[in-house]
Amino acid sequence: MNNRMKSLAIVTLAFLVVSASAIDVDEIVSNASKAAYYQGKDGKAKLSMTITDAQGRERQRELTILRRNNDDESGDQKFFVYFERPSDVKGTTFLVWKRADGDDERWLYLPALDLVKRIAASDERTSFVGAHYFYEDVSGRHESMDTHELVEETVDYYVLKSTPRDSKLAEFASYRSWIHKGTFLAVKIEYGDEQGEVYRTYEALDVQQIDGYYTVVKGRMTDNRIGGYTTVTNREIEYGIGLEDGLFDERSLRNPPRRQLK
Repeated sequence: MNNRMKSLAIVTLAFLVVSASAIDVDEIVSNASKAAYYQGKDGKAKLSMTITDAQGRERQRELTILRRNNDDESGDQKFFVYFERPSDVKGTTFLVWKRADGDDERWLYLPALDLVKRIAASDERTSFVGAHYFYEDVSGRHESMDTHELVEETVDYYVLKSTPRDSKLAEFASYRSWIHKGTFLAVKIEYGDEQGEVYRTYEALDVQQIDGYYTVVKGRMTDNRIGGYTTVTNREIEYGIGLEDGLFDERSLRNPPRRQLK
């Protein structure tokens, strides 16, 4: 992890002038959520996704993701994802209405069937179009769904243990997050089962500063149960581009906003 996070060293040193006791667990969790999902008023990125199975075979995905925060600062957001390549998934779209104080709404459009599929809450932690990432990973897990405790603190990181308030809504028993002190980015997350075994791991492989925001530009999710991993590389990242709320309407599933996706 040290080699991958060298770009954050200067930020860490600057942060150390602040007393560690000046922040509590809830503030750490809130800041980590903002760093991961709320940078800028809105944002856009081109993503390259490489899915590597247990036998080392690879599949590629190219997609664009748009994101907009609500104007009322409630924490609500909207996400739109458009798949560009390969041909068998081209035109597939995914829409999320994220609600900070309630259940998210998610829809998936499958052009081959001309079918809009509602993603139920029970399906949020299932594979996102065959990747090792889940639907919930795209827009983030609500911090209020879990209890959080600080279990370790190092020079560079806060290590948190989070446990679901309702075990029926998660396949994990708990997860540990390594939160970088200078940026509040989660550079590693380990999901554990009832026996305490880590079966799924997220890692931030590269972090860069873009438009003044520290951003994970390359990440990887590994699943020990099914084998393999998925690597996501973010390209052409932009913040504060003025996306309109109307772009995130259900009608966009079948008629995506071509100009904004270019």
